[in-house]
Amino acid sequence: MCNDAEAVARRACQRIQQAARHAIVSRGRFNIVLAGGRTPELCYEFLSESTSDWNRWHAYFGDERCLPAGDPLRNSVMAAAALFDRVAIPGTQIYPIPAELGAELAAHSYRKTVSNVTPFDMVLLGLGEDGHTASLFPGQHHSGQLEVVPVHGAQKPPPERVSLNVRTLSNSRQVLFLIAGENKQDAVARWRRGEPLPATSIRSRGALEVLIDPAAWGSCPLQRNQGSRSGSNPGI
Repeated sequence: MCNDAEAVARRACQRIQQAARHAIVSRGRFNIVLAGGRTPELCYEFLSESTSDWNRWHAYFGDERCLPAGDPLRNSVMAAAALFDRVAIPGTQIYPIPAELGAELAAHSYRKTVSNVTPFDMVLLGLGEDGHTASLFPGQHHSGQLEVVPVHGAQKPPPERVSLNVRTLSNSRQVLFLIAGENKQDAVARWRRGEPLPATSIRSRGALEVLIDPAAWGSCPLQRNQGSRSGSNPGI
């Protein structure tokens, strides 16, 4: 349990730095999937103030909104302002989802981008107020065979999106959820009850960790340690 959103972001920054060092020593590169949202953005700002072997980083995205390439609401634009424009990750090693092409074409294109890089070293995820993670929304169903899926009729704007699918997000050596804020309490409670939210289906090849603050957890007592759980969902 982290004290607040800033503590969640700082702890995530530490976890990412550790994963990067291990991956670079072990495999010569660090493949990370980035999330959107304010808490991940704060984490990226903290990362930009740290040191790393940035030229070994390869950055992918868990989802994207179908908006023009430079739209400030795009995850790739946020990540550029918070991290990429401040550190020396080569531009050729940053892989935005071409969502400006539309959901179908962008999903098809990004499947080719990620097909040969899994397992990722780390996947970052959040949890929306409605229970969505990446751009996988409750009540929507996607073919489990597709690594990247087009999303139509999303429950929050814009309705057209692109997302890595559950099995692709789960195909990672580490999965890290960042959850903060009172507005997440209902979604967290539904997740804890085991409701069929997309987050419930996320697994990991290794560690799966939830970093959460008291505001998001709510008033119920903590039942389990919010640490790493190997190869499973966090069981929160």
